[in-house]
Amino acid sequence: MFDWKILPSQQFHIPIISIGNLSYGGTGKTPHIEYLIRLLKDKYNIATLSRGYGRSSKGFVLAMEDSDYKEIGDESLQYKQNFENIEVAVDNFRRRGIKILINTIQKLNVILLDDAFQHRYVKPGMSILLTDFRKLYVNDYILPCGTLRECRRGAKRADIIIVTKTDTVFSPITRRRLTKLIKPKAYQRLYFSYVTYGEKMPVPGIENKINKKNFNTILLFSGIANSYPFQEHLKKYCQELIVLDFPDHHKYTIKDLNKIIEAYNDVFSKNKIIITTEKDAMRLIKTELIKYIKDFPVYYIPITIKFHKDDAAKFDKQILNYVAKNQKVSRVHKK
Repeated sequence: MFDWKILPSQQFHIPIISIGNLSYGGTGKTPHIEYLIRLLKDKYNIATLSRGYGRSSKGFVLAMEDSDYKEIGDESLQYKQNFENIEVAVDNFRRRGIKILINTIQKLNVILLDDAFQHRYVKPGMSILLTDFRKLYVNDYILPCGTLRECRRGAKRADIIIVTKTDTVFSPITRRRLTKLIKPKAYQRLYFSYVTYGEKMPVPGIENKINKKNFNTILLFSGIANSYPFQEHLKKYCQELIVLDFPDHHKYTIKDLNKIIEAYNDVFSKNKIIITTEKDAMRLIKTELIKYIKDFPVYYIPITIKFHKDDAAKFDKQILNYVAKNQKVSRVHKK
């Protein structure tokens, strides 16, 4: 109905960049949003807007210093925790959320829409489509046969396609093969990114801290769509990796934490640690759950993304040019 103009898509006179995917999660939207924030934050006033998946609140919510994941969702809390001088908002109705942000935030220069590829009531000025290197949308099928939310042909709406979670060593042959498979349109740009892992960080509120880097046993618990790259990374730092998987965006309970603690206590070795993802840590901090694990070594590992070779320079230039070009339009709109 959007294609046939039965339902309207609204454009706004402010740079709006949407990041999303055709598949059901797990493509790396959060670290790519953070990449954009780092790219733009020193030059522009930024706001992120998502629906706040998993939150208990309703309607439009602008994140504050004391906001927790129940109010704004785990991804939005992560943006708020990691970046001081940006606005973070959630609203199930993105069009309404954009209007509120434009009318309430002074000198707002750009809005980043998180997971909005299928939210077609808004027509972004720049649309970025992510696809997992090991599960390309061109080889996938619509639910329930596969993991796609919509038909592959929906990719034509993207201005940029990024193949995410590629291997660190990325050959020209692989690049050519993937380009041939995806077949980007003449107006589309194709880039390739990979994940880098930071140093382990204690979950805020944890008192039992360990300085070691290598362990006999690592107990990993996570509630994200695809944890396989994270597991491969952790295997480098231990002899045994124990994995406790929870559903994506899982809301942890005391029962869950008791299960994690029991699994940790069952490990015979004293050289052990509990690791989770940064997104999972957001569902623990600022909650009563912290007191149940504060005496255990619970850490998270932050991740960032990088682009292969000259992709970074080309991607950065494309984004910066789009935002800069549309600032004049934005100022006219505000007047």
